[in-house]
Amino acid sequence: MMERDDRASAIAALRRGIDLGMTHIDTAEMYGSGKVEAIVGEAIEGLRDKVTLVSKVLPSNATAAGTVLACERSLKFLKTDHLDCYLLHWPGSHPLGETIQGFESLVRDGKILAYGVSNFDIKEMEEAVRIAGKGRIACNQVLYHLDERSVEHAVLPWCEKNGISLVAYCPIGAQKFKSSKVLEEVAVARGATPRQIALAFLIRRKGVFAIPKSSVVGHVEENAAASAIALTDDEVRRIDASFPRGPWRGLATA
Repeated sequence: MMERDDRASAIAALRRGIDLGMTHIDTAEMYGSGKVEAIVGEAIEGLRDKVTLVSKVLPSNATAAGTVLACERSLKFLKTDHLDCYLLHWPGSHPLGETIQGFESLVRDGKILAYGVSNFDIKEMEEAVRIAGKGRIACNQVLYHLDERSVEHAVLPWCEKNGISLVAYCPIGAQKFKSSKVLEEVAVARGATPRQIALAFLIRRKGVFAIPKSSVVGHVEENAAASAIALTDDEVRRIDASFPRGPWRGLATA
């Protein structure tokens, strides 16, 4: 009964998010070994043309042929004939050129419209662009939230310079949301919540997209409202000081 309730809650949350314009839906073959993709497929039934659907291939499957097979499995779970974007989940042991070969084959066959990467650092991004060519890598999905801002040192500026979108996963915290006095003060002044202010801080930059995860309708509604908040320069300065980036440690993953 609990599993059915959880599934129903997740589907309701996804559909409510779509209603509110949160149409970038991210999943992966790794999540529940296809079970999450199946839930997403059920949630978007009849709504496919309204969403930007993204999934990810496991590095262990990311040979040229394996990438194609993995995508075809994901399409079956998702009950769709194509993905809007397909990502390599993290750098793996298979040559990146093989993965990109698989991506390009999927593009030619109309099974994906675009492709990108996830958890890639600068050198890995440079290699991906060198192999694929300019304008082929759509995005880099990375861990990014106020308490983990390492990507701002190098990865984010590099992506901005090269016209590659940065997609922030766990944008309100990898484990638990961490608020601060400044977030609470700005939230009160704006009639918002600290979570909404934290999200607004990330997505204020052009080319940065956030994909907060929630299976609760109330949290989805709260997250969606963050898109309407335009922080002032002073608010950005105060939040920046409250959550310092710290030293460059390389790309964090979760």
